Amino acid sequence: MAAPPEPKLVWNPDNVRDVAESVGISSLNEDAVRTLSQEVEYRVGQLIVEAMRFMHQGKRTVLGTQDISQALKVLDVEPLYGYESTRPLRFGEASLGPGQPLFYIEDEEVDFEKLINAPLPKVPRDMSFTAHWLAVEGVQPSISQNPTTAEGRATELVPKGPSANPSLAALAGNENVSFKPLVKHVVSKELILFFDKIRAAILDEDPDPEVVSLRASALESVRSDPGLHQLVPYFVQFVSEKVTHALNSLFVLRQMMELTAAMIDNKSLFVDPYVSSLAPAVLTCLVGRDLGPKPLGNLEEQFQLRDLAASLIGQISRKYATSSLQLRPRLTRTCLKYLLDPSRTSREHYGAISGLSTIGGPEVVRVVLLPNVKPFEYIIQKAITENGPHDESVRMVIAALIKAISTISGSDFPFARGANGDAGSDGPEIEEYLGHIIGSRIVANGNHKLNKAILEARDSNRT
Repeated sequence: MAAPPEPKLVWNPDNVRDVAESVGISSLNEDAVRTLSQEVEYRVGQLIVEAMRFMHQGKRTVLGTQDISQALKVLDVEPLYGYESTRPLRFGEASLGPGQPLFYIEDEEVDFEKLINAPLPKVPRDMSFTAHWLAVEGVQPSISQNPTTAEGRATELVPKGPSANPSLAALAGNENVSFKPLVKHVVSKELILFFDKIRAAILDEDPDPEVVSLRASALESVRSDPGLHQLVPYFVQFVSEKVTHALNSLFVLRQMMELTAAMIDNKSLFVDPYVSSLAPAVLTCLVGRDLGPKPLGNLEEQFQLRDLAASLIGQISRKYATSSLQLRPRLTRTCLKYLLDPSRTSREHYGAISGLSTIGGPEVVRVVLLPNVKPFEYIIQKAITENGPHDESVRMVIAALIKAISTISGSDFPFARGANGDAGSDGPEIEEYLGHIIGSRIVANGNHKLNKAILEARDSNRT
């Protein structure tokens, strides 16, 4: 029985030998040449099939070099370079003998007369190099290559850094601060009109019931409307500017805190990238030195504003702690710095104590606040000496300390005398740890559970 004829090779084996010789392989046996030729045929066919898929997907009938390049990328093969023409290449065929065709790329025929009569192309400019002085002994010369003085001053007014707030420049007395955004933000006319209406409504101080209802409706719209994501940076900038420029108006500051609370409560708004810009405004209302008109008027409204700011700063630290890992430690350090600064006023100390209590809850009170209560007694005693024992600010500071300390026992005001057992035996240790002013008031409450929690916190802080 005769052996079946071997399949005829489409790929010329001589090409395989030429490539082998070019890489230093001088001799290949016939079996290796035949196997490599079959492999080349298979790979070329695979490449053509993939390229035709791109051609059909593009609804074209001519296979182009772009299709070949895309097919090479799909097959994880380095694409060819130098054939990125949008026009299909025309291949010609020449015969070198019987059974030996040669393919080549046909050159485009150019009419010689048209080429001669065509206008000459523009002569490119010669490359040249020049040198100029950027600065001479620290002084910048006024030449065309260097920015002018006006441009330099305008650049100095622009806030620096990724989280810089343009309104902070107003603190330095720069009213007309201009900055050029990196990306153009397009907002619809309807949203701009909505923003103007909200801004006008919440800043209207008219005590008329309709105006009050309109303010509440505006805040409720910010709190519940799901389509305000494009206005978030504008609301953040509005809050920062108003808090910076209206420190003498308790009404405006409170409205800004209400607006901030509405934005945070809106579940459809992504406020995480703007927390670093919102936190300074809230901290200003929490630990600011002079809030409201001068001389100081109604202290009750000022303390209410600080309570609202403390509630907001606690909500911000809890909600955005995962997206900004350094947010809570930074807020805690800021409040602790204000608490231990004897040059601060009692109102600032009140805000710092309230902020520490809400930022980290009982754990921050146990670890950060309790060890500093006794050193803080010097500041309280100094305020009592200067302002008298019946000063409203001093009494509010003492009440804020007691309220914060009481949270470690699981309730805000566990003041029921004797409700949790006899607390007289813990009295000396409590006063020694917290100082006489705060310790005596804690002991007088008669809450054994709270006293036990304070002593346990003392022992854990020592270890």
